[in-house]
Parts: sequence; C-alpha cells; structure tokens
Amino acid sequence: MAATLTSTLQEADRLRWMQWSRFMCANYQRTSSAVEGRNGYLAQRHHVSRGFSAHALTVLTILHNFDLKRPDGTTAAQRLFGHPFPDLFESVLSAFTELPMPRRSSSSQQFNPWCGQPVPA
Repeated sequence: MAATLTSTLQEADRLRWMQWSRFMCANYQRTSSAVEGRNGYLAQRHHVSRGFSAHALTVLTILHNFDLKRPDGTTAAQRLFGHPFPDLFESVLSAFTELPMPRRSSSSQQFNPWCGQPVPA
C-alpha cells in the first residue's frame, strides 16, 4: 500500500523522487569505522589492552587531534579550527625541566654475604 503523500504527487514528481532515491541507495556505502580511523584504532587498542584508563584515553585523544597528520600535512585540530597549532612534541618538550634525582631507599641496604663472592670453578 502506497503512502498517502506518494499518492498525492504528480507522476513527474514521483518519478523524480524515485530516481533520486535510487541514486542515493546506489551511492550508500557501509561505513568502515570498525577498522579505520580513530574509532577503529581505539577499538583495537581497547581489545588488546583490555580497557583504557581515563588518562590514557585523554592522551590518545590529544595525539589524534594534534599530532596525527594527513598526507597533506594537516592535523584534525587544524582542519577544525582553521589555523595551525604548535608542534605537539616540541611544546611538551619545552615544558620539561631537569629530571629529578631518583628517590633514596627508605630502608638501609642489608649486606648479603652471597652476593659478589667469587665461586671456584
């Protein structure tokens, strides 16, 4: 049974809409987001790592938006906002100062008589 709107259309309009719908159906392509792009990448990483912490997901989002580049050299943030951003690696590197000294052990070192003793062959 035809829809009420369809029966009220002129024959030419109905044919035009049918041609348009066939054209749109012929151009429809199933999305491959399960294997491509950011969602596919995250799905594979999630499967391998058995989940993400909130911090790791934030870091991966920053890398995706500001570091991954298309063949034309633009990042997702550049395409969205319309202007370039500083290099992510350089900006993170500039925030580092000297690395701190390693922590000292709170317990004193116990002498182990078996370490460092020569063993006869």
